Amino acid sequence: MTALAIRQRLFEYIRFADEKKIKAIYTIVEEEIKEKHNIWTREFETEMGRRARDLENGKVSPRSWEEVQKKAAAILRKKRK
Repeated sequence: MTALAIRQRLFEYIRFADEKKIKAIYTIVEEEIKEKHNIWTREFETEMGRRARDLENGKVSPRSWEEVQKKAAAILRKKRK
């Protein structure tokens, strides 16, 4: 059975399963769900703090979203050549 077929069967099962079974399933995957949904790791917070300090201290200049998009597009064009 493909992963897609399994996923679809699980969705259908979960839609109609009783509360006790839903809680049991969630208990099995709870830690993994928390890890995947929590991007605020210690490393992430440290990096965001460093970037904020660099911005506040004038080490880096802020960029608009348009500037970021243009730069990303230019990088992609170079890689495609």
